[in-house]
Amino acid sequence: MKDDFVFVDELVPGIRWDAKYATWDNFTGRPVDGYVANRIVGTTALCAALDSAQEKAASLGFGLLLWDGYRPQRAVDRFLRWSRQPEDGRTKPRHYPNIDRAEMFDKGYVAAKSGHSRGSTVDLTLYHLATGDLAAMGGDHDLMDSISHHGAQGVTHVEARNRQYLCSVMESCGFSAYDCEWWHYTLKDEPYPDSYFDFPIT
Repeated sequence: MKDDFVFVDELVPGIRWDAKYATWDNFTGRPVDGYVANRIVGTTALCAALDSAQEKAASLGFGLLLWDGYRPQRAVDRFLRWSRQPEDGRTKPRHYPNIDRAEMFDKGYVAAKSGHSRGSTVDLTLYHLATGDLAAMGGDHDLMDSISHHGAQGVTHVEARNRQYLCSVMESCGFSAYDCEWWHYTLKDEPYPDSYFDFPIT
């Protein structure tokens, strides 16, 4: 692994994760190139900020669950190839019910050059510390739809409040939100703003 990149759980004790792209549970319907191990990787700066975010979330009764962090460029390239393949309908109802595959890039849900590949972007959600249950957010990870936008119409009061809890926690710890995805946050002072890495997660 590149210097200054670590497994997040080693520097942020107690954080939960489910690396979706290392599993079959993602919008491509299979494990993605570069995700050999189900672990979340990020820069040490990312981990320091997440440690603060986890502490702040705990004060509200929540824990953090990570879905993705550092993303190898080869995974992004795989997304691009997948978007050009014929539609088979396997993941469309859950992940992109109202758009075509190719539109994921046009509408900003997937990027040919992803901030994740710089090592200081995360996809995450909240869970209730008391029960371990995920907080209701009005849609799951990688639901590529307007319902996933910040301020979206059609989510319940509880879902909107939970999204705001997550946003306030992350922004207070040095992250910027992404308008199209309530789960996506990038460290404002990221250490490698112009570098896109491609080492595998093993």
